[in-house]
Amino acid sequence: MDLKTKLVAEDGKHDLLITREFDLPVELLFKAYVDPEIIVQWKTPPNTTAKILKSAMGKHGSYQMQISGPEGKVVAVTHGVIHDLIPDQKIIRTFEVEGAPMGVQLEAYDFEKLTDETSKLSMHVIYESVAQRDMVLKMPAAQNMDMSFNRLQELPGNRK
Repeated sequence: MDLKTKLVAEDGKHDLLITREFDLPVELLFKAYVDPEIIVQWKTPPNTTAKILKSAMGKHGSYQMQISGPEGKVVAVTHGVIHDLIPDQKIIRTFEVEGAPMGVQLEAYDFEKLTDETSKLSMHVIYESVAQRDMVLKMPAAQNMDMSFNRLQELPGNRK
């Protein structure tokens, strides 16, 4: 099955380029990245629950999310700092999973209006090293991202 999310990883480089088109107005797509109630609905992996611990979504803000397994045990805590945020256009932030070997990554999100009802997300993710980037690629990164984006597309209120 073809993935709707496109991921480009050039050999020997520290980064990933990721794009996805959505049947969503750009305003709704952007809101899914800054509204804590929406974030936990689509970014939570299957069979887990998520809780937003911190959400200061603005320039120089920060965020933190805790993910717990079915028994309630914390399985991951993610967090980062917002370096720039232009509503419906751009987010530049760091992202880190506490205790994971991938380190901190820098993420630039560009939100583009295609039509009144469609939009495109372009992500540029930069890792500290090629080895860290390659570690992410060994996981089913594209498939997991595609599943998350599919959940985002299908959220109540987002379906056509």
